[in-house]
Amino acid sequence: MPDNTRKKFRRASVIYWMLLSYIVVALVWWFISLERQNDKMLDFKTRQLDATIDPDVSPTLNYTEYLKIRKEYNRNRAKHISEGSVFMILILIGAAFVYRSVRRQIRMQQQQQNFMMAVTHELKTPISVARLNLETLQKHKLIRMTIQETARLNFLTNNILIASELEGGGYKTSREELDFSDLLKDCIQDFRNRFPDRIFIEQIEPDADVKGDPLLLQMLINNLLENAIKYSPRETPLEAILEKGNRLVRLQIKDQGPGIAEEEKRKIFNKFYRVGNEATRKTQGTGLGLYLCSRIAKDHNADISVTNNTPHGSNFAVNFHL
Repeated sequence: MPDNTRKKFRRASVIYWMLLSYIVVALVWWFISLERQNDKMLDFKTRQLDATIDPDVSPTLNYTEYLKIRKEYNRNRAKHISEGSVFMILILIGAAFVYRSVRRQIRMQQQQQNFMMAVTHELKTPISVARLNLETLQKHKLIRMTIQETARLNFLTNNILIASELEGGGYKTSREELDFSDLLKDCIQDFRNRFPDRIFIEQIEPDADVKGDPLLLQMLINNLLENAIKYSPRETPLEAILEKGNRLVRLQIKDQGPGIAEEEKRKIFNKFYRVGNEATRKTQGTGLGLYLCSRIAKDHNADISVTNNTPHGSNFAVNFHL
């Protein structure tokens, strides 16, 4: 969190807790004042009763009147306690709700800021590289590098567009039978063309049919492959495994990168979340790729998870339940 945002949050927190403390103290003081008033009223009525009724002449009447006064006193005390308790509970529930809502809003704002920073870097880099390559194309053969950067730019914009449409309900998902084996092979071949220096290992069982949206499933595969390439050394191979089971199709994308810490594994599928600090991390990305994978998997009756690869790296697995 930037220093400016942290200072604003700290200042808002101080003001919030001061106001909440004042409200709680005022409520407690209100209860104490009412109880003091109730005690004074009990004492006043008791003394008034003692002054007007002679206990030697009418002891029964005196005792009956005293019970009435005591009953009214207890009734007032119970009313003060119940009303004060209800007010205190409502105040604390409301305060907790407001505090959580504000923290959630600040966290979302920070994620959006990180996202805009990442998108800015992501958009500027391929545009600059493509422009530079086109300007020097007459002297050097830089077509392949230019195609890679424009493909990355297209990949990024597609992620942003599809994520926006899925959340806004603007994307109309289709459901059709397709050969997931062929789709995976086509995606891997496309990555081989884009990254001829990378090693891809395939273990793909044929005729693994699933029912879903071809574009979304292609984005699922592409994001997993892109993530594996991004976080693994250039000389290490990437492995794609597709297996058929009993009413199950299982896709695995394995890399030999640094892996993911245990405390990060449950966070990486959150929207805009990226491992590390936005200002210091070296890998490119927007935090949308794995979020999209999780969203697409859920829409296709599938679950996605990440485990450690052996001997090192990550293993992303998607199980389609047929």
